[in-house]
Amino acid sequence: MTDTRPSIIVTGCSSGIGAWCARALKRDGWRVFATVRREEDRGPLEADGIETIIMDYTRGDTISVLVDDVFARTGGRLDALFNNGAYGQAGAVEDLPTEALRLQLETNVIGWHDLTRRVIPAMRAQGHGRIVQCSSILGIVPYKWRGAYNASKFALEGLSLTMRMELEGSGVQVSLIEPGPIASRFTANALTQIERFIDLKGSVHAAEYERQLKRLRGDSKPARGKLEPDAVYSVLKHALTAKVAKPHYIVTTPAKQGALLKKLLPAGLFYRIIGRLG
Repeated sequence: MTDTRPSIIVTGCSSGIGAWCARALKRDGWRVFATVRREEDRGPLEADGIETIIMDYTRGDTISVLVDDVFARTGGRLDALFNNGAYGQAGAVEDLPTEALRLQLETNVIGWHDLTRRVIPAMRAQGHGRIVQCSSILGIVPYKWRGAYNASKFALEGLSLTMRMELEGSGVQVSLIEPGPIASRFTANALTQIERFIDLKGSVHAAEYERQLKRLRGDSKPARGKLEPDAVYSVLKHALTAKVAKPHYIVTTPAKQGALLKKLLPAGLFYRIIGRLG
């Protein structure tokens, strides 16, 4: 029998936003193709009736296999793509090895672009589709010690908004979700990356890194205004189902405050204020 449910690819579903949204979409009647990077992460999702596929944004061969597999199962159709899988490379820009920046962009921008380009032809052919990019408030408001991640999200914003304009009239709509702090394994992954690439003790910023590490390890106060992943799902539903999806969906009070201050304050004053928050 033909599966009549709307279909969606959701990336980065091992935990956090991706895992929550994959399950919520399944509950709401979507046929969900959830990607994970590790075989051991498939079991919990498949136990909930979600189809899983191994995909790593840094490996083009896995992106190709993902798209071919999904189209084979759906007869070449796809209603939506939710690009979500990403990580954050912490560290001062002057301490950031080029290799670390390259890997950050490869994962958070280039891989997303590769996957997105592969599904657009099918969406154009069927006359409809939704592409939702899980960006970050750090794609609008930069934050100290997050230069690589800021750069990846600023790049994603520009690429996605350009694509939105270029796809106008095709039936394919593009939206950006820009969360502030959301409960996930994001900080734990960031801790792994900063320890991998940054000379924490040899840097002129050694004292600052010690403070940052305490936060990443959970030894300091949690981020102000942190919400659960359901806050992202509430706007994802609108981006996927509204007649006209918004270009931007800002999530969490701190993110909304930051975006508003950027609009209202002179640039010099705004960046001085933001710089004190790092």
